[in-house]
Amino acid sequence: MLQLDFTPFPEIKTKRLFLRRMTFKDMPDLLQLRSSKQVMKYIDREMAKKIEDAEILLGRIDNDINNNIGIMWGITLHENPGKILGNIGYWRIMKEHYRAEIGYMLHPSFWRQGIMKEAIGGIIDFGFNRMNLHSIEAHINSENNASAKLLESTGFVKEAYFKEDFFFDGSFRDTIIYSRLSHT
Repeated sequence: MLQLDFTPFPEIKTKRLFLRRMTFKDMPDLLQLRSSKQVMKYIDREMAKKIEDAEILLGRIDNDINNNIGIMWGITLHENPGKILGNIGYWRIMKEHYRAEIGYMLHPSFWRQGIMKEAIGGIIDFGFNRMNLHSIEAHINSENNASAKLLESTGFVKEAYFKEDFFFDGSFRDTIIYSRLSHT
């Protein structure tokens, strides 16, 4: 079974990015992400409406990190580490199966610049080489073609298609599951 310890918090550096722990100073950036209709279009969760919503979310993220049951990084550029462009992390970690689910979001002004692909590469390396995961999965809304292409470009393969398996905002949604194994 996986033995995880996210203390001290593991920062990740890539060519352009610095992935770091989010703090309460980042709540305005987090609120901006979670209240954006563009960002939240395919994320089947309630949009944030006020700073308190971001505070609650950050509290849950901190709790997961402190209890080694999930980890989320704020995505920043090296030249501006105080500004969160998006976030990325692992949640729904299945320690007994050496598997975790990846989740991510990015501010629209940074879309199509390779930023999320670079961030995914950084945490794939962390997941396989530091967490000792055997596999990583991603659940996406079936209409999110950009995310599907991104996952495929980073070595994920489509594993399953579930019809109307998720109820949100008054309707049933389809889910596609992608996965990547450590030895591929």
